[in-house]
Amino acid sequence: MEDNTINKKTIEELSNLSKLVMSELAKIIVGQDKVVKEMLIAIFSGAHCLVEGVPGLAKTLMIKSLGNILGIDFSRIQFTPDLMPSDITGTEIIEDDPHTGKRGFRFMKGPIFTNLLLADEINRTPPKTQAALLQAMQEHCVTAGGTTHHLEEPFFVMATQNPVDQEGTYPLPEAQLDRFMFRIFIDYPSEADERLIVARTTNEYFEDIKPVISREDLIRIPKLIRAMPVSEHVIQYAVKLVRKSRPQNDNSPDFIKEWVNWGAGPRAASYLVLGAKVNAVLRGSYNVGTLDVRAVADPVLNHRIMTNFNAEAEAVDSRGIIKRLIEFVQE
Repeated sequence: MEDNTINKKTIEELSNLSKLVMSELAKIIVGQDKVVKEMLIAIFSGAHCLVEGVPGLAKTLMIKSLGNILGIDFSRIQFTPDLMPSDITGTEIIEDDPHTGKRGFRFMKGPIFTNLLLADEINRTPPKTQAALLQAMQEHCVTAGGTTHHLEEPFFVMATQNPVDQEGTYPLPEAQLDRFMFRIFIDYPSEADERLIVARTTNEYFEDIKPVISREDLIRIPKLIRAMPVSEHVIQYAVKLVRKSRPQNDNSPDFIKEWVNWGAGPRAASYLVLGAKVNAVLRGSYNVGTLDVRAVADPVLNHRIMTNFNAEAEAVDSRGIIKRLIEFVQE
């Protein structure tokens, strides 16, 4: 990709790139097209995403394979209860200077200094360690010993987590959840897909995947997406969805006031519009519409709408509330 302007040719190139990525990933991952598409939307937006599902659904394999296809540096951190913040960011070590004979401190970089960081089972470590990612996710840098170290671009965090009601999990703080553009849910495969998975994993099946996007492209694509025009009507629709998710808003529907403790913040509206732009590109269109906003509403909002006891008592979750909200809010 060489064109630095957003036009019909660029749209076609981006759409073709996404198809190449999905085609390569299909060599390893069976099904889960919607999940892969949502991951691509986050990456093309230059944002982070959180992938949730029960153990055994190939969350780690999917992200690791995606790292190979993107042709960028990849690191994996297995989050455990005894993991320390310095195990992620790095630490200062004392070493002797061979020239002066004096001792001094040197910063040894941690695994966060990469392009794509897989934070595996992020909710199996306590909040203190989870918080080690906050500055890197927001500012793309790490501060240690009073010195700020910048991360190489591009930088993405793709985290996996098990459902929060499972044993040994620590729910992510709201401030950290808000830094993820998407929370993507992986469900069980269909019967046909499961048969193919079993067939592949019980014989000598092997497929070699190759990079199809360069590091330079991954720096350029989010800039192209941000340069893509969007109508005021689409922005108004995204803002309206977010504002009506807040029970404190007098114009919010009754079910929001009944089931929600607090709704989404302004960052959600920005991500709705950004995700809508990428969704339009992936379907080969230059025109961003409200249908594109609705296409990304669930992964953008489901971790930003906090339900209350009434919702829990009636077995209503944030995803069900989002569906009702989309039906309620008129374009």
